[in-house]
Amino acid sequence: MNLSAEEKLMYAVMNAVFSSGIPIDFKGAMVLKACLLEAGFPDEIRHTADIDANWYSDSPPSAEQLVESLEAALQENGINLHVDLYRMYGEGRSAGFELSDPSTGEILFTIDMDVNRPVQPAQIYEVAGLRFRGISPDQMLADKISAISTGKVLRRIKDVVDLYYLSQVFELDLDRLQQTLRSSGKILEDFHGFLGADEELRHAYEKFRFTGGVNKPPFDEVYVKVKAYLKDVLPTESVDR
Repeated sequence: MNLSAEEKLMYAVMNAVFSSGIPIDFKGAMVLKACLLEAGFPDEIRHTADIDANWYSDSPPSAEQLVESLEAALQENGINLHVDLYRMYGEGRSAGFELSDPSTGEILFTIDMDVNRPVQPAQIYEVAGLRFRGISPDQMLADKISAISTGKVLRRIKDVVDLYYLSQVFELDLDRLQQTLRSSGKILEDFHGFLGADEELRHAYEKFRFTGGVNKPPFDEVYVKVKAYLKDVLPTESVDR
């Protein structure tokens, strides 16, 4: 699995945040890629143009505190990027940052950051010598399985894709999954969208873009693999269909 120049820069930013001591953990596709790399997954996976993060502090940070903390971390690590807060966080809304080349103004990638949400289990990852704190594989699995168990699965097709990747390197431990779900206040619904909306799910998958020349496996291959992976949590009558 190779890293693009953009991904290397994003990991460098994540490393800068980690080394600075800012109270930020990471999640999302960048952590997924690190997790799969460490587990020995050999193939290229879907690319992303943003970083997802969680900020934890005793009191709500101001907009200035968020921007200044990120800018200071970048400067301390010799990363010359401009940080712009384009969306302030609020109830049910993450903070949004654009990181751009200061000489050209070109936006290189974005950061979506939840602020003071419930703490999630995290661990240290390392990619190409760059270290950061990201959510644990157990939490990643719980989040994605919970998401596709709901009627929102058609809008969360990337989670189906990610479970296809994860299923190839991690066994699904039902006890650990249930414990992680309980700890994070998540539940499993009845998977009615995943199981009962075959054509809609196929259509959503066909519309989902794999950028950077990454191979897009056939929908049937992805669906069969994920369904088999989830056999122990799916409704009993659906497993043999």
